[in-house]
Amino acid sequence: MTHHVVTERDGRVLTVTMNRADKKNALTHDMYLAIADALELAHAEPQIRCVIITGAGDSFTAGNDLSDFAAGLPEGKPPVVRFLEAIVNCDKPVMAAVNGPAVGVGLTMLLHSDLVYASERATFRSPFPHVGVVPEAASSLLLPMTVGNAWANDIFIGGRVLSAAEALSAGLISRIFPAASFMEECRKISVAVAAQAPNAMLHTKRLIRANRDVVIERMKKEGEIFNAQLKSPEFMLAAAAYMQKRLPEFD
Repeated sequence: MTHHVVTERDGRVLTVTMNRADKKNALTHDMYLAIADALELAHAEPQIRCVIITGAGDSFTAGNDLSDFAAGLPEGKPPVVRFLEAIVNCDKPVMAAVNGPAVGVGLTMLLHSDLVYASERATFRSPFPHVGVVPEAASSLLLPMTVGNAWANDIFIGGRVLSAAEALSAGLISRIFPAASFMEECRKISVAVAAQAPNAMLHTKRLIRANRDVVIERMKKEGEIFNAQLKSPEFMLAAAAYMQKRLPEFD
């Protein structure tokens, strides 16, 4: 497992930390595989009753590391697909503890998390067309279902950056905690969740997520377009601009 993802088991709670603070926890292929490993472990291990996903330092995640993606996909199933399958299929409650800015997949993974809490310092942004790609993780389906079309369009098309208070108002998150006590509050809730009846919890989650087949089908459709865009001049231009720390200029 890459050192850029750290797992910690405390009783019945597994905490998965994206640990690349110097890069704002931007996700690489190896990090996706490591998070998938952790989620698959939680799914299979009866004594793990809750999973927390969070970020190291001041960021949740800056989203995909564009330089890593520009270098091409490894052979076989793309690591991001394995991660998405793992989070969709995990029968244990998944808590997203959004400790800071959540960009791109940092926002869309929240739609597959059962509990989404944010630090007062968190912000939320998913500028997919800005970097030459399209929404993924079935977010083109789930974000409008979660926050409504107006908010979803403003986030995806308008490029709006949400504060924690705005995300709460939209229904993207359910609680905001002070930054100083954020992880402590999240861990208290995770321990309480992990103490509940496991079979009842499993069935409750399955009932709430009963549209899983529809979600997976949308993921596949998005993935086809996303992967095609990764080979497009638009994405290459955006990736070059990212590495040169400037804004892309599309024709």
